[in-house]
Amino acid sequence: MSYAGYIWALLEPLGIYRKNGTFQMGELHAQGEALDGVEARLEELEREMCLATAGDWGLEQVAGLFRRRPVAPTTERLRAALAALLRIGGDSFTLEALNDTIAGCGVHALVQENGVPNEVVVTFPMVPGIPKGFEEIREIIEDILPAHLLITYNFWYVTWEELERRISSWQEIEERSLDWEGLETLVLDGEA
Repeated sequence: MSYAGYIWALLEPLGIYRKNGTFQMGELHAQGEALDGVEARLEELEREMCLATAGDWGLEQVAGLFRRRPVAPTTERLRAALAALLRIGGDSFTLEALNDTIAGCGVHALVQENGVPNEVVVTFPMVPGIPKGFEEIREIIEDILPAHLLITYNFWYVTWEELERRISSWQEIEERSLDWEGLETLVLDGEA
């Protein structure tokens, strides 16, 4: 029901307004439309001011608080990435918290200590080779990790031994139309 209907329902018992009077009903409709507009704007403000429900300019406002926009292809993933960044605080520098924040930003990377003080190793366990968009990913990781840490990036590829286990012949390579990059990054179990 619109606000014009609510106003009419409130005022009808008083007998002041008549439904067939064009001037009187026009006044109620004008006031009702104005209140409908206010309600729509308030609903939008309520939705966009909460990170869990924002989907338009509210997300952009939160993303604008950070130096770099998180890597997120969907609205839901962007919400999760922004929530991960907002969780960063004074006690957010444990390996678990750092990995949680990086994962929340949509980056599939794993930060590990390598036994040397002030050094960490970043790997990409589910991504063979150098990830696409690595420069942007690197900047995001380096924005999250404490500045005093020396960061080493480790990439992995399939080995010849593993490739021989996965592919039986060169003909199979040709049938699958695999190029050198496809061979280097062939990692899915059961595919060969």
